[in-house]
Amino acid sequence: MTPPVPAREGSRRPSLSIAIVKLSALGDVIHALPVARALRRHLPEATLTWIVEAREQAILRDHPDIDRVIPVDTRRWRRLLRTPAGAREVWEKLGRLRTRVRHARFDVAVDLQGLAKSGFLTLYSRAPLRIGFARSHCRELNWLFTNHHVTPPARAVHVVDQYLSLLSPLGVPATPAEFHVPVRPKADRCMADFLGEHGVKSTDRIVALNPGAGRPEKRWPVAHFRALAERLGTEGEARVLLLWGPDEIHMARQIGDELSTRPLLAPPTDLDELAALLRRCSLMVANDTGPLHLAAALGTPALGLFGPTRAARNGPYGPRCRGLQSPDSTMAALSPDTAFTAARALLEP
Repeated sequence: MTPPVPAREGSRRPSLSIAIVKLSALGDVIHALPVARALRRHLPEATLTWIVEAREQAILRDHPDIDRVIPVDTRRWRRLLRTPAGAREVWEKLGRLRTRVRHARFDVAVDLQGLAKSGFLTLYSRAPLRIGFARSHCRELNWLFTNHHVTPPARAVHVVDQYLSLLSPLGVPATPAEFHVPVRPKADRCMADFLGEHGVKSTDRIVALNPGAGRPEKRWPVAHFRALAERLGTEGEARVLLLWGPDEIHMARQIGDELSTRPLLAPPTDLDELAALLRRCSLMVANDTGPLHLAAALGTPALGLFGPTRAARNGPYGPRCRGLQSPDSTMAALSPDTAFTAARALLEP
């Protein structure tokens, strides 16, 4: 049964004020974008505010479905709490956050994160209706901070569909997920110049490889990436583009060493420039990391490599996306031959 949305005492506002609480990481925030799109389509008069980690807020900048973004920096707060002076600074920041959040006078808060930190912020919103996952689908006692709990249906295997199921208490029907990532013309021009300077034609098939991941156990071995790159460049007739993030350029260079075809080493990019490059690619191959899910959200075919995390739940989402699952949960057990076969199938028109 759908609960009524409580109105605040004395409120005469004609529309709902809704907080989306999804803090991190980049891939998870991207997976949550269809929630904002579904809310905007079915509750067009609602005011939508997204509470997000400062590092991930770039993906939400100027997003047409979001009215406001409230950044928090819980990563920095945890570091500051190690000293008395830092603890005082965190207390002051929390006070300012409390003022901003309460000024928004939220009617509804939807906690997509399912952790203690998101639950605390959801409770902090003072929204009369605080929607979250049922106890079996959240961690760290998150269910204690929400007052309406949703168990995703059995068909909602992927996390994108699980997020969307949290909108059922608001009367939002189950609809296909829609992603939207704003186009940045300046970034597009900059990356077009980069590709042009390296002799890449508009008809060239570009396959991006991204060897990084947040945790070492989620990284496919560099030697496997090199073997895949070799076959993509020769048998797949593709220009291989090597992407890298902070502290990852050494992996990209190791992949490019001794290839019989000359790969492209991406320049340093911000999120907008990375999106511009990925729009130009015919395929993205990556570990379970933010750039993989960004490619999928842009509509670029994406092949995800999964070991300790579940491809069925966390893989790239879309009709031309696939997640390869390791047979024994280790990344090394995924063979380059298996990846090449899957990549070649995604490259077919």
